[in-house]
Amino acid sequence: MQYLVDALSLGSLYALGALGIALIFGVMRLVNFAHGSIIACCVFSLIVPSVEAQAQLLAGRLPDWVLVPAVLAVGAGLSVVSEFVVFRRLRQANPATMMIASFALGFTIQNVLLLLYSSRPKSLDLWSQLGQSVELWGARIPFLQLITIGVGLLTLSALSFLLKHTRVGIEMRAAAEDFTMARMLGVRANAVITLTFAISGALAAAIALLLVSQTGVADIRMGLPIMLVAFIATVIGGLGSLAGSVAAGFLLGAVTVLLQVVLPLDARTFRDAFLYLGVIAVLVWRPQGLLASPTTVSRI
Repeated sequence: MQYLVDALSLGSLYALGALGIALIFGVMRLVNFAHGSIIACCVFSLIVPSVEAQAQLLAGRLPDWVLVPAVLAVGAGLSVVSEFVVFRRLRQANPATMMIASFALGFTIQNVLLLLYSSRPKSLDLWSQLGQSVELWGARIPFLQLITIGVGLLTLSALSFLLKHTRVGIEMRAAAEDFTMARMLGVRANAVITLTFAISGALAAAIALLLVSQTGVADIRMGLPIMLVAFIATVIGGLGSLAGSVAAGFLLGAVTVLLQVVLPLDARTFRDAFLYLGVIAVLVWRPQGLLASPTTVSRI
């Protein structure tokens, strides 16, 4: 039971990150490598710059019903601003140019955080009471892991409903399949792209809240590992396939926990190496991904 909960909890974080990347790629064919920096920026939005003593006070004085929407709004707003300032002017550029621009944007955000907060990790006590364990079928499981799984499943369910049963969701799915044809059929391009970036940024903020609750540390580089694994999940699931990205996120979470369990103690240091060897094997077997969209298959 403990291993199952660990896998679902870690997989939820990876799935949320992969979905945020896959949404933008589906609409703009952009791999947004600034996603990890946006996660870190959402964490540091809880901290007053250069006043470490107030770091916990800023997070603690606000009630949760204000704090959570505020951080989600920061993530969505930052992502929308990045689209308006940077990526809107590059819509006609090739994917490599947009990818390089996303790298530049990510480094810019990271250096702004470095300027404001320094490179030293900062302690941030957020919802520490959730670290208490509960008894579940003979296993003692941190309540925060159950919260992470619940938030992940609830968010994925809400997005699934949005994409399948609302007009704007159908427009987003149509744009992900064939953006040019969708525009010819009346899809509002700017509205769809803006909403896609807003949802992606809100997902980054949700990851930020869950991460800082688990670790209790704010670091300007904390979003990069999640972003890297989320990107890998997007590739394994099939670039442009939202369902494939989510499934691959949970798969990578399960494989990571499994390797941690079965590998000898001395070999656990190389867990990520074994994980990425498995990723290479999957891509050699299915270069288009596990659940590739039709447009991805046609490009390959």
